[in-house]
Amino acid sequence: MAEKLIANAIYEHEVGPDVLTLHADRGAAMTSKTVSQLLADLCVTRTHSRPYTSNDNPYSESQFKTLKYHSSFPKTFPTLEDAKQYLQGWFKWYNEEHRHSGIEMLTPNDVHYGRAEEVILKRQAVLDKAYDKKSLRSGGVGAQQPL
Repeated sequence: MAEKLIANAIYEHEVGPDVLTLHADRGAAMTSKTVSQLLADLCVTRTHSRPYTSNDNPYSESQFKTLKYHSSFPKTFPTLEDAKQYLQGWFKWYNEEHRHSGIEMLTPNDVHYGRAEEVILKRQAVLDKAYDKKSLRSGGVGAQQPL
């Protein structure tokens, strides 16, 4: 399953050789010869957590904490299907709506799909317009002087 997931993601997002680094724990799926060979064939760099160290990947740990402490996260899931359904919606929210402080309050999709610069420029234009309006109201630079 790990091999299929990785291969599909790489092909779907057209990741070229020597671009991707995949960091994983030392679980059987991620250290198997099948996955290792796939990553080598696709020129993907592999890194692994240190043995018996559960918090070596701060990005994964941060995402997990956001999930765990989200107000909608249930204490338990009645079935595996309930868990899958919840996570599908949660990851959609996380990637498309949740603004991340570590990436300039952008969504992961904004960064991944190359929209970051456009979003930042639009945001700055709104801030500039608001600043100009405030400046005119308060008699600051650019305010019209009485006759």
